[in-house]
Amino acid sequence: MSTNLEIRMIRQEDRAHWAPLWRDYLAFYKTELPDSTYDATFARYADPTVTDMRGWIAWNGETPVGLVHAIAHAHGWRPEPVTYLQDLFTTPAARGQGVARALIETVYADADAEGRPAVYWLTQSGNDKARALYDKIATATDFMVYRRATG
Repeated sequence: MSTNLEIRMIRQEDRAHWAPLWRDYLAFYKTELPDSTYDATFARYADPTVTDMRGWIAWNGETPVGLVHAIAHAHGWRPEPVTYLQDLFTTPAARGQGVARALIETVYADADAEGRPAVYWLTQSGNDKARALYDKIATATDFMVYRRATG
């Protein structure tokens, strides 16, 4: 990655750059969402008064190359809130160049600054490329995720 990498919080004017990144992220997980969800989600991440949902875009010069979203929430096992890193995506051209690590470190720094030292996230077990990075900067757990069965 060139030395032009900049990571900044999502702004209202970023919608045209953010939406394709998030769409590609969701496509990786074989997910499609209605436009109304894009509208609601972007509105929350771009609103500086919403403090429990934050998002950042990584830029290489004028080109968006990645995004990360994080959600702060209360936790029953800790007195302080924790941070859930919900979405992390880098464009194919930017992979392997430190963008994902920089985005995760941005979430770590935000969590530390806000007094939320615990940061966690999920990924698919077969996401080997991402897990190679995650194994270097985090500790894997043996928990499995279950969801309520619907319809």
